[in-house]
Amino acid sequence: MKTGFRFSALLLGAALVFTAAPGWSQQPYPGEDHRAKEDAKAAGHEAKDAVKDSGRAVKHGTQKAYHSTKRHTKRGAHRVKNATTGAVEGAREGAHQPN
Repeated sequence: MKTGFRFSALLLGAALVFTAAPGWSQQPYPGEDHRAKEDAKAAGHEAKDAVKDSGRAVKHGTQKAYHSTKRHTKRGAHRVKNATTGAVEGAREGAHQPN
């Protein structure tokens, strides 16, 4: 009797152990992994926002460099023009009034 009881208890224990383990390891919705999907979407949105921010920064830097170059080029051209005009007028005065 003891041997039969031990064998039955062992068989029942083994059945409980091996049938309960797969039940605990399953997700609530076996076909879907919501956390991984949400994480992937969040990573995609963050990457998209980062690209937009860097694009705006590049655009701003490019426009700033363009306007600065344009402004300094005009300023330099005016200074050269004024210096040339002054030199021409000085040469004329020197030609009319010899020392």
